[in-house]
Amino acid sequence: MLIPGKQRSMYQPVRAQRGAVMVVALIFLLLLTMLAISASGRSLLQQRMAGGLRNAQQAEISAETALRGAEWSLWTSTSKLTSAPLLCGSGILAGNCYIYDPKNTAVYGPSGIVTKFRNSATWIATGAKAYLGPGGTVDYTTPSSGYETSKLSHNPVYLIEDMGVELPPGVSGGLHESGVTGSNHGGAGTTSRHVYRITARATGGDQNTMRVLESTFAAKSN
Repeated sequence: MLIPGKQRSMYQPVRAQRGAVMVVALIFLLLLTMLAISASGRSLLQQRMAGGLRNAQQAEISAETALRGAEWSLWTSTSKLTSAPLLCGSGILAGNCYIYDPKNTAVYGPSGIVTKFRNSATWIATGAKAYLGPGGTVDYTTPSSGYETSKLSHNPVYLIEDMGVELPPGVSGGLHESGVTGSNHGGAGTTSRHVYRITARATGGDQNTMRVLESTFAAKSN
């Protein structure tokens, strides 16, 4: 014969266990949700980091390409020189070449063309020339079908500075050494080769990612 009081006490723990299971299940569900949100956040962060790295690489490669393109243009032009010298303001050096002269504030002052182009933290193309491939017909902002993700925000641009006559070791007086103005300045042992400083500016797919690179290149001027 069962005692009613004892019978009720046998079923009370069962009801208590059912409630505990529900609470534990809710806690685990909350933990799983938090883990999923955390994993999703890390995935988005990694995606942004990969996109930023890709933009930086695009900008770096574009600026490097513009530099080499300008150097190649200077090099190939020297083989075509006859009686006309290779001077800033004419031929391939028209519109984006500047004779080095620190006293020329319009070019080398704090707000000068070359100063701003070399130092600006934002995109600037004033006084520069766009690099459009070896034949001058490539628009890198609108790539061919199938390569849409590789397009650039802007075509890379570059400018050239004539730093003066290249001098042999031990001979001083060149523009790039003394700051003397005038592209025809020379001295003992001078040659017909000039030193050119090329500065290139480029972006990646995002215009906020930029690279500015420069090189020096010696080429015959006459």
